[in-house]
Amino acid sequence: MDINFYIEVAAKLIIGLLFITLLINVTGKGNLAPTSPTDQLQNYVLGGIIGGVIYSSTITMAQYIVILLIWASLILITRYAKTHIHAVGKYIDGEPVTIVKDGQLLVKNCLKVHLTAKEVDFKLRTGGVSDIHDVQRAIVEQNGSLTILHKGDKDVRYPVIVDGRTNPDVLELMDRDEEWLEGKLKEQGVKRVSDVFLAKYQDQKLDVVTYSGR
Repeated sequence: MDINFYIEVAAKLIIGLLFITLLINVTGKGNLAPTSPTDQLQNYVLGGIIGGVIYSSTITMAQYIVILLIWASLILITRYAKTHIHAVGKYIDGEPVTIVKDGQLLVKNCLKVHLTAKEVDFKLRTGGVSDIHDVQRAIVEQNGSLTILHKGDKDVRYPVIVDGRTNPDVLELMDRDEEWLEGKLKEQGVKRVSDVFLAKYQDQKLDVVTYSGR
């Protein structure tokens, strides 16, 4: 029995565990419950790196650490870019897509997000929808989940602004436009939509949280 082999594997496992813990603390707990395709991809690749390296004696400890650092750098750069650059975030994670509007199924949008008729029907049924005509909006989120807004809802339980970007579908549901939204923001001393981290409109009031935390 080669005791050195087991010592090396144990050392790599410990380093991998410490690295994962550090990365989660730096990038946020969202990686534990991925909300976007890139979050899932990061977990898969990181697991593959650690799982594929620990049993290979041809890859030294130094090389192992360098590989982990390179992957961590890519994760941090990607996360920063998609958060602060709209075009990058849209390309990497995509955007929510409406597949039902005013009780009508939008077939082109279903095909755009690669949903079959069977999958659409299943998602609607599991969302408690028995009649599609009762649906005001059904929106496929970035992680593939379905958000359903029913006709007759008193308030739109959906963000108007997320990560500095306006959600036009919600504005349309509210019978409002971007000019109205900008006016509401100015009333609260917010100059630009890009300054807003999250904004929801409920109970006839726009609740705004800016990046400064105000």
